[in-house]
Amino acid sequence: MDGSPILQGAIFPTFVRYAIPSILGLLAITTASIVDGIFVGRFVSSDALAAVNLMIPYLTLVFGLALMIAIGGAVRAGRSLGAGDHERASGVFSRCMLSVVAMALLFLVTALLFDSSVLTLLGAPDHLHATMRPYFRWLSVVMVLQLTSMVLYYFVRMDGQPGLATLALSVGAVANILLDALFIIHFELGLVGAAWATGLAQLLQFAVLTRYFRRTGRKLHLKLRPGQWSDMFKVAYNGVSEFINECSGGVVILVLNWLLVSRLGVDGIAAFTVVNYTIFLSLMIYYGIADAVHLLVSQNLGAGQADRIRGFMSSAFLMVACVAVVLVSLLLAGGDWLIGLFLQGADDSVLEQSHDFIAAVWPLFLVNGLNVCLSIYLTAMHQPLPSLFVALSRSLVLPVGLLFAIATLFPQVSILVALPIAEWVTFGLALGCYRAFSPERAMLRCEPISQATSQATSQSMN
Repeated sequence: MDGSPILQGAIFPTFVRYAIPSILGLLAITTASIVDGIFVGRFVSSDALAAVNLMIPYLTLVFGLALMIAIGGAVRAGRSLGAGDHERASGVFSRCMLSVVAMALLFLVTALLFDSSVLTLLGAPDHLHATMRPYFRWLSVVMVLQLTSMVLYYFVRMDGQPGLATLALSVGAVANILLDALFIIHFELGLVGAAWATGLAQLLQFAVLTRYFRRTGRKLHLKLRPGQWSDMFKVAYNGVSEFINECSGGVVILVLNWLLVSRLGVDGIAAFTVVNYTIFLSLMIYYGIADAVHLLVSQNLGAGQADRIRGFMSSAFLMVACVAVVLVSLLLAGGDWLIGLFLQGADDSVLEQSHDFIAAVWPLFLVNGLNVCLSIYLTAMHQPLPSLFVALSRSLVLPVGLLFAIATLFPQVSILVALPIAEWVTFGLALGCYRAFSPERAMLRCEPISQATSQATSQSMN
């Protein structure tokens, strides 16, 4: 065991050291996205804001696949780093980087060839296609760089350099905000300007991240021919719950968009903006906390330290509870301000609908962060099936089923109450999984990596 603070440092300070930079970095991304929405809503049109929201399900699918590779690979590499096997970790890193580039290029080709079909599937009315098409195509180009940066970010943090990773995200976010102001307000380029701003900001972010390869103390090395590609199935299997978390969120929004358009028209999607962005903000904060969980838990799993894993989980639960109190207070006390921020000058009916949406959804924020952390914990402990069960429950099966049930059986009730109900039911299920797969019990199910490595070495010698 090395002298890494992950394995030997004081638990709460170590957790804060890794969680805070990740939260700040993801908050920077969130802030940039929210500012995109503010600029588009205030300086373009409510139709343009609706167009951005209609794109979310597609983006969550693409980012969900990249997140599956990033977190599944980082957890696998982290366990190897915890056991001191740097060569094995570098192989995982290289395969993940090459895989995400190939995947992003595939989505780019699909977007260029089948853009009209994709926009129709997303529920976009025909009159919005002309507005969305150039934005969609340019974003698809940008995502090649953006997804590569995402995977690199996770591995840079895994290698003990959270400061560099956070700096890269912050530079990209600040650049995105400034470029939004330049292209949307000054040059009046609308959604195309927002897409250009995103692309240039991602280029700066990637440039900062590449400084990692010039640092002599790094443990991970990029190989163009890493071999053992069958290992990617294990990476994907271990990260599948994170794919479900991200992608199924897009499915839920897609279903919501369909139902809102059928009930309220495009104005319903615009009214949903405040709730949508607040959920997005909360999840980015919780994913920042969960980033620290998967990094710290996976390496301590490799080192066989159950007590430290329990300590890190307690730290995560405390931080999540504090964030939940702040978010709920902001929604209940500052709802008017939030609505005015995005929908200044909107019709009274849209503003009233936004208030109704907030009243229906706020209980969700009391437990959604706990569910995210518990799902990530199960992934980090190499328990992908229980993690997948929690992820499917909170972000696909329960919310989609409840949305359709409420829309069909209780048409007078706001369909958005399905979301908090789904989170609270999932919370009970997730607690049961956490008890069943406590650190000590989960360790008994995992073969020590040092033992696996020695067995492989023995077999190769024979």
